[in-house]
Amino acid sequence: MEMNMKVLMVLTSHDRLGDTGRKTGFWLEELAAPYYAFKDAGADITLASPQGGRPPLDPKSNEPDFQTDETRRFEADAAAMKHLGETVLLAQVSSGDFDTVFYPGGHGPLWDLAEDKTSIALIESFIGADKPAAFVCHAPGALRHVKGADGRPLVDGKRVTGFTNTEEEGVGLTEVVPFLVEDELKAKGGIFSRGPDWGSYVVQDGLLITGQNPGSSAATARALLDAVRVAA
Repeated sequence: MEMNMKVLMVLTSHDRLGDTGRKTGFWLEELAAPYYAFKDAGADITLASPQGGRPPLDPKSNEPDFQTDETRRFEADAAAMKHLGETVLLAQVSSGDFDTVFYPGGHGPLWDLAEDKTSIALIESFIGADKPAAFVCHAPGALRHVKGADGRPLVDGKRVTGFTNTEEEGVGLTEVVPFLVEDELKAKGGIFSRGPDWGSYVVQDGLLITGQNPGSSAATARALLDAVRVAA
């Protein structure tokens, strides 16, 4: 792959888990695994978020049960941690400067990125420029208001996946989240499919790539890299 491939990764700035008093944010594995998939492929990575600066990490994603080789690598990587602390303002990025975009999940995006007009327009401009876009876990929820060139929901008639209702039930947040990713994608006309809870499962339909859950992060990133190579 050419060394000059440019990847934009969009993270949430939202840190409140509804009215629970608990913290949320982005899920570490969903940043770390794709980050190294892109970096190890020689890509140039830019991290952005609605508010810029250091985005909130979901504290649960850092607990021993959820740590992986990639999350440990990221946290021990001074350059990566510095990079994370300096995300650029989402309003200052343009799809014209990148080959592709990747949205990590965590529950945060359901509150901010799903409703963020800048994010919605950004996704529409990537797809409109025939550039692939990928979303993992809760991040497909950021597609709820995104429209295609025909003015219909982008996911309408497209094969998609995302964090499932049973996975949301498994983490006990069905009543807390503003909407359920699976239900919302179906409501917008998406052809939703899924693998087993917590297993790696990725769906690609044209330029749109979606992954089901944290364990799908690396495979989603690899599918995106392949899609960029095809588009190039």
